[in-house]
Amino acid sequence: MDKEKIILNRLKELSDLIKKHNYNYHTLDKPKISDKEFDKLVRENDALEKKYPNLILNDSPNKNYGSKIKDNFKKIKHDSQMYSLANAFNNNDIKEFIKRSVKFLNLDNDDDFQYICEPKIDGLSLNLVYKNGNLVSAGTRGDGFIGEDVTQNILNIKNIPSKLNKDFPDFIEIRGEVFLNKSDFDKLNSKLENKSKFANPRNAAAGSLRQLDISISHSRPLKFIPHGIGKCSYSFDKIENYYDKLQKWKITPNNLSKKCNSVEEIIKFYNQIDQKRSDIDYDIDGLVVKINNFKLQERLGYVGKNPRWAIAIKFSAEKANTIIQSVDYQVGRTGAITPVARLKPINLGGVIISNASLHNFDEINKKNINVLDLVEIERAGDVIPYVTRLVKKNSKLNTKIKPPRNCPICMSSVLKEKDEAVLRCSNTYGCNSQKIGRIIHFVSKKSLNIDGFGEKQVKQLFNLKYINKVEDIFNLEKFRSEIVELDGWGELSFSNLINSINNSKKISLDKFIYSLGIRFIGEVNAEILANEFKDLNILISSSSNISVLENIDGLGPKAISSIIDFFSKEINRETIKNLKNHLTIIFIENETIDNFFSNKHLVFTGTLSELSRDEAKYLAKTKGAKILSSISKKTDFLIAGEKAGSKIDKATQLGVKILNEKEFLKKINL
Repeated sequence: MDKEKIILNRLKELSDLIKKHNYNYHTLDKPKISDKEFDKLVRENDALEKKYPNLILNDSPNKNYGSKIKDNFKKIKHDSQMYSLANAFNNNDIKEFIKRSVKFLNLDNDDDFQYICEPKIDGLSLNLVYKNGNLVSAGTRGDGFIGEDVTQNILNIKNIPSKLNKDFPDFIEIRGEVFLNKSDFDKLNSKLENKSKFANPRNAAAGSLRQLDISISHSRPLKFIPHGIGKCSYSFDKIENYYDKLQKWKITPNNLSKKCNSVEEIIKFYNQIDQKRSDIDYDIDGLVVKINNFKLQERLGYVGKNPRWAIAIKFSAEKANTIIQSVDYQVGRTGAITPVARLKPINLGGVIISNASLHNFDEINKKNINVLDLVEIERAGDVIPYVTRLVKKNSKLNTKIKPPRNCPICMSSVLKEKDEAVLRCSNTYGCNSQKIGRIIHFVSKKSLNIDGFGEKQVKQLFNLKYINKVEDIFNLEKFRSEIVELDGWGELSFSNLINSINNSKKISLDKFIYSLGIRFIGEVNAEILANEFKDLNILISSSSNISVLENIDGLGPKAISSIIDFFSKEINRETIKNLKNHLTIIFIENETIDNFFSNKHLVFTGTLSELSRDEAKYLAKTKGAKILSSISKKTDFLIAGEKAGSKIDKATQLGVKILNEKEFLKKINL
């Protein structure tokens, strides 16, 4: 028998065995072999398919979803947005979270609340889509709307069945976390060369999942724990009911989750998990608290990218002592000059730390720290390490760390704005560090999201004068012959970059506004501006009208002042004009807008009885309304509760239609 026939027979055997044991594990819940033995079969199959691609079977275990080796990851659009959690850092933050929820829902107390609390796994978010019980796709979180299609890469994760057993919805998005156990991480790293070793289990999980060669993903012991739900054709009453159903589908929820009935129970459970986290065989960085009732979740809704009905309590930060060896200064995108301590390297939470932020010069004086002092540093999650306090002074050095009189990058004068502790470089549009910062922000994930264009590449191309401002990235093709010869580049990597740039040329209005890097205009404020003006030209023409900006609900005075200042500058208007030649900027209408209040301008006054004013505003926004803070000719409706006050008189004078609470609720279909 020739060699190929032997290999083919073995592939058939492996295919039958893998399918049989998958069926025993997922469907019958009666595994016949250990996980280790099963993984050995999978690894053998993957190794043979990689070595003999011409012999891959039509019904190969890896053929459920396409080809074996991919050139790149396709993008995948989530049916419903994937949100991120707001953070709490102490007991008072939890109390405030509950108090806000009670106030928003117009309740007297939180007696009706129950909370599901579970450890926050430090892994990679994943969205699984099942149609008619069959797994059809798996996508990373990405920007919350679009992620990477990793469907083929997750096929060997035991807790992700390819088919749900009985009593499943027609459609469901199951959300959770992909991670590596600490013990598996240690084993994996021990097999890798030093330069290939991962810094921590989260990086290892992300690196293992995002492999173009899916046999590498399959060979690594990735785990999955579900923790959320997206779009679903079936309604659950509570999270615990949803988790019960997941358990029946063999998608096992976290066995450390707990139902709590009060803030005292939450805090007690938080302390218990914090004390035992070193004994848990996967990294956790906090406790997630979610309101159990799905109807209350729906009423609470979302603010920006965060749900109002959930919060993550971060664990106390990891700390260590080390010596400040020197201090230098970084200049950011907005000109802020941050003193940075260069430290004697120290291992903190599995990461080697050699730099830490000193925040500003007021903090340096307050903490009385200097070069060669022994200091305590702190690091929580992905936050940049910072110096918390002085441990021991070096008595030989009496000089103080003094703030620079000039920008360390461009030597321009520095400014200290009123009510700010931060020093800023005055050369906003000429300082190279600020220019680089703006380009990095422009190409980042939350802005244009250009793959392969990180901080390292931006700095390299800027320093070589191939780019000088954000719009220059669209003209890189003319430097192809020079760039492909640079270290770290080549024809393939440059072509991939150009493709990524071209793929980014269609952008939503809110992301474009955010990408401009206007001070105080983060993702939430960018979304507010996009929903208000719907068109870039209208935003620009309205940007000098302070009364228009002040009437936008949710926009604060600092943001308004920054908008006026940004759009008044000719250099910024010229940048936008140039960008419009390269980009297609679109406003994405809210799909839920189909109501009596669509595109109507509403003002609320007085006390409502059925809802809090915040919830009433949120409901109106979800129906397409725009919320104003004061009455004007532009106002379509005044929603008046009890003790309405002077706005009633002004609305009457201007002929604005007045609705009481009952009429408002009827119009909004409640």
